[in-house]
Amino acid sequence: MNEFVLALGWSGIYSPMAIGAIGSSIGCAIAGQAGIGAMLETESGYGRYIGLSALPSSVVIYGIVIMFTLNRDVTPENAGALFGIGLFSGLAFLYAGIWQGKSCASAINAFKEKPEIFGLSIAPAAIIEGFAVFAFVFALVVSAGIPVAT
Repeated sequence: MNEFVLALGWSGIYSPMAIGAIGSSIGCAIAGQAGIGAMLETESGYGRYIGLSALPSSVVIYGIVIMFTLNRDVTPENAGALFGIGLFSGLAFLYAGIWQGKSCASAINAFKEKPEIFGLSIAPAAIIEGFAVFAFVFALVVSAGIPVAT
């Protein structure tokens, strides 16, 4: 039983980065597909399409920082906290990456039809980024209270 608890702790350390990378990959793929389609239909604005396609990649960076913050010796006393913070922050990053990708895809589609609304069209993606930042900050704050093995 003790080995299982320790395994959960170790998986919690890696979870925010791994699950965040999945969300970033899916989000960038969704937005990238819209960007490629838009490039075929327009004669300019390619840099903005690429920029919007890369926006969901930020959540994996948050996951990397949380992973390094959680990295410590795993004990039965801290394994549950490591697992909980790692898993749930990773899930928040997963959903933020996916939905940010969908939001960026919508912004790309709107921009190709009406370029003057570019700034407004990325506002929903920025709001989703804010939720990822909330998860990031709260994970940092809560992880400060996890006991370190002595």
